[in-house]
Amino acid sequence: MTPETRLKRLRFRAWHRGTKEADLLIGGFADAHAAGWGEVEIAWFEALLEEDDVDIMAWAIGTCAPPPRFEGPLMVAMRKLDYIPVAR
Repeated sequence: MTPETRLKRLRFRAWHRGTKEADLLIGGFADAHAAGWGEVEIAWFEALLEEDDVDIMAWAIGTCAPPPRFEGPLMVAMRKLDYIPVAR
């Protein structure tokens, strides 16, 4: 499978999590960052998508520490939350 196909599938999975909040957080992160990802980042995101939404959201907003396998620059980017549109 090509990297483009993998990213397309990952974006779909990121935007179809089951709750609007998770879709915005996880899907928004993928839309904002995935274009520059290589194999390592794609594999990290694939593994992340196997986790429960409540855990991913807790790690992203900082209410719970992520497992060591998810720590690193991508989790730091996810914690910025600047990719989520805010309605005014």
